Amino acid sequence: MTSQYRVNYHLRAHKRDSLIEFIKGMLLTPFVLHSKPAASQAHQAENAQRYAEIFASIEELIEEHRSFTNQGIPTYSRLAKLVPSIGTFFTPLPLQQAFERVNGMDKISARKHVPPSFNDVRRILNMAQAIAIAPGLKLVTFDGDMTLYADGQNFEEDTELTALLISLLRRQINVAIVTAAGYGDDAPRYENRLSGLLAGFAKAQLTTAEVSRFFVLGGECNFLFRCAILDQNYRLQYVPDKEYSASALRSWTDSQVQQLLDVAEAELRDCVDRMAVSAEILRKPRAVGLVPRAQLTREQLDECALSSQLALLKFQGSPKSQPCDVPIPFCAFNGGNDCWVDIGNKLIGVRILQDMLGSPPAATLHVGDQFLSTGNDLSTRTACCTCWIINPEETQRILTELESILDNNTK
Repeated sequence: MTSQYRVNYHLRAHKRDSLIEFIKGMLLTPFVLHSKPAASQAHQAENAQRYAEIFASIEELIEEHRSFTNQGIPTYSRLAKLVPSIGTFFTPLPLQQAFERVNGMDKISARKHVPPSFNDVRRILNMAQAIAIAPGLKLVTFDGDMTLYADGQNFEEDTELTALLISLLRRQINVAIVTAAGYGDDAPRYENRLSGLLAGFAKAQLTTAEVSRFFVLGGECNFLFRCAILDQNYRLQYVPDKEYSASALRSWTDSQVQQLLDVAEAELRDCVDRMAVSAEILRKPRAVGLVPRAQLTREQLDECALSSQLALLKFQGSPKSQPCDVPIPFCAFNGGNDCWVDIGNKLIGVRILQDMLGSPPAATLHVGDQFLSTGNDLSTRTACCTCWIINPEETQRILTELESILDNNTK
């Protein structure tokens, strides 16, 4: 039983999203039953109609689940019975409208051999969330690596993403980068990573009021910076903890942090020994990481993340809990090329910004690429609406769609 559990969880569960898999399964039925070797325009239209009807039905299930959630009994909904791990929806999701919009671009209904995929459903959910949140949007938070720029790289100058972020700021929407990168209160290091974006702010001649709506929150939730114009230069200014209400969300002491990091470091070193990998262990004030000297496989990095997660949950006496639900929340995640354990998480980071800016969950959108159980964006689903992208190009695509929706809403 134990062996079978480990196989099922470690090889499958952490690489799946239950809602997306459920929707994908619903869409597979019409694809299989109505597939034809020679698909005409009329057949494509019929396929589109069948898919649209399924999305309309799922839309109704989500609305019912929202109703039960508001009554305090979310497990009573039909969707909760079909997808037991389902969480909270802070807005309606117009899935039928989103499907029709995405299908118009990607021609999903025209495919004869490839059914609607995980990525198709993910992009449709993103579109539905963008449509739903646009009218009341107050805050957009972003992951850094693989969301706004390539992994380990800096934000490039003169990109379309720069223009899209500037457009959000000019619409009086707050923008924040919530990143695992932890450089303490060393603003110049963050400025270096975001040099292209800050140069874009200068080139666009953003006003003091506009740039004051841009934030960077490093170390998941530990180091807050706000953009300002200093001597005609666009700079990041460190915001001390005492200037915002972080104490209620970050109530741990330094000695508790170091104890937790000791456990995480020991577990990462054990992973290095067990798997005989060549890697360096880096210790920071509020994080510890495994940085390979040679490329590791995703499975090896997942092993490091999951091993560290379980060790820290056991240490805090809650092996069956989630990393957000223990006395000292943490995030153990596969960063793509490395593995890190951070004190705190992006859930706390997003909530700090929400409290500071008066942005409720239904008006807050987090965009990131790490929403599997070994990713550090997953926890934000508890605090706000989300869009799951896989690279900066997809971020650009969803922001372009969001800008179009915002433009239409103002007409």
